[in-house]
Amino acid sequence: MGENASFWESLIYAHPTCATWKQEAEGSIYHLASILFVVGFMGGSGFFGLLYVFSLLGLGFLCSSVWAWLDVCAADIFSWNFILFAICFVQFIYVTYQVRSVSFDKEFQELYSALFQPLGISLTVYRKIVLCCDAEVVTLEKEHCYAMQGKTPIDKLSLLVSGRIRVTVDGEFLHYIFPLQFLDSPEWDSLRPTEEGIFQVTLTAETDCRYVAWRRKKLYLLFAKHRFISRLFSILIGSDIAEKLYALNDRVHVGKGFRYDIRLPNFYHVSLPETPPVPPPRRLQRRSPGRLRPGVPNCNSSRKQ
Repeated sequence: MGENASFWESLIYAHPTCATWKQEAEGSIYHLASILFVVGFMGGSGFFGLLYVFSLLGLGFLCSSVWAWLDVCAADIFSWNFILFAICFVQFIYVTYQVRSVSFDKEFQELYSALFQPLGISLTVYRKIVLCCDAEVVTLEKEHCYAMQGKTPIDKLSLLVSGRIRVTVDGEFLHYIFPLQFLDSPEWDSLRPTEEGIFQVTLTAETDCRYVAWRRKKLYLLFAKHRFISRLFSILIGSDIAEKLYALNDRVHVGKGFRYDIRLPNFYHVSLPETPPVPPPRRLQRRSPGRLRPGVPNCNSSRKQ
């Protein structure tokens, strides 16, 4: 204890105390450096936040170097401040290069602003998602089919960028797919990574459409490498399926104008005198790749392939 006490005492009291303080203030360059430090440490996160921080801190260290060289005339103070200025400058150049390298076409930039940026997805993560689809936007002409019932295999996941898609089953209209909605989210969710399936609906372009497509195997490899992206797509796909179910719910009716709520199929009981009552489904089969048909109070009405 005595040795430790003597160490701290020598560290604190070994240097002479300031007997007199300078009456005049330091030059304007010193105060400018201090202001730049204060403003620089208020920077945010992300690429542009880093650019803000490193630019202002670099200017602050540069002003401190000039102050040390002209006013203080201290080589050590000048050296340290100039080294810190050089580090900030190198970091600024590196972050600028990263921001410039993460650039996208207009459609991908609009997709990021509308869908991914509100969720707090960084540009680096979004870049991995874009590279997984080869940064390509596919065109689907009017009245051309994206998928045909009973023929097209489920081998990709697509997101509509522009246009409108009509979904039908056996020629009967189900619902529309609008921009920023997945074209095949129910089919994607109905299969395990090792399973294969075929579309049980037909998807036809009502207008000229543009969509982004991720190949199934390639996307699962991306999920295996980045669990965060896997959770992100799970949330987006789940929300997309919920929107499609609510769209179908507005079209499902059971005789005499009664409305059938697909969210609570076991709580609907009504007897129609002209038709025998339809029993509610025993359970919802999550693995069924089909979609609901309007006017049929059975969530499992589609046939398994």
